[in-house]
Amino acid sequence: MSKLEQVLILDPPNDLRFKGPFTDVVTATLKLKNPSDRRVCFKVKTTAPRRYCVRPNSGVIDAGASVTISVMLQPFDYDPNEKSKHKFMVQTMYAPPTITDTEAMWKDAKPDELMDSKLRCVFELPSENDKVNDMDVSNSKAALMLNSSKQDGPAVPKPTSLATDDTEMKKLLEECKRLQSEVSKLAEENQQLKDDGLRMRKTQRSDHMASNANSLIGRETSTSSLPSLLVVIAAIFIGFFLGKFVL
Repeated sequence: MSKLEQVLILDPPNDLRFKGPFTDVVTATLKLKNPSDRRVCFKVKTTAPRRYCVRPNSGVIDAGASVTISVMLQPFDYDPNEKSKHKFMVQTMYAPPTITDTEAMWKDAKPDELMDSKLRCVFELPSENDKVNDMDVSNSKAALMLNSSKQDGPAVPKPTSLATDDTEMKKLLEECKRLQSEVSKLAEENQQLKDDGLRMRKTQRSDHMASNANSLIGRETSTSSLPSLLVVIAAIFIGFFLGKFVL
């Protein structure tokens, strides 16, 4: 029995094109349309599963309905001399009356029940014309914004980026005020500590001077009592010698 022809209509039908630069995620879209009167199950496979993220990568399309699939290429170092060998395959089959286990359904499917379509991946860098067109579009948008701002006058709201900058500036000013207040408090506490230290030094100095004065008084007292003692001793010796000569 010959293989069934693909029932879904793929857009694009043959190639998935990814336009660089490839320093960030690049997304290509694939549209699947079911023109039949039956529900169709689909599954998307790739030869490089680590390089792509597919959402959704499987599902069921009702009769006459369609689904859009996002194929996201992960960032990589692009070499223009290297041709892409990556490929995708859209595998489909008519949905059974009741679907309970999709994995078992695909596993038990017979080869003559499966339909598939293959697409190759194409990597492109933006051409000079594309860059010029992008610049023209950007300039046109800028001109429209400028004209609208002139017409609307001051009633035009600020752009989100400017509003964000104003908010950040207010936060910075509040933070500066808070820091200045803390610095003033620290300066007052430091001055208070200095005053307390000076006061303690004066107290210690006065106590030290008082103790020195007391020691000096004691020394003077002992010094003044010393001549009296010497006089008494001298008188005793004189009396002793006089008595000896009298005898």
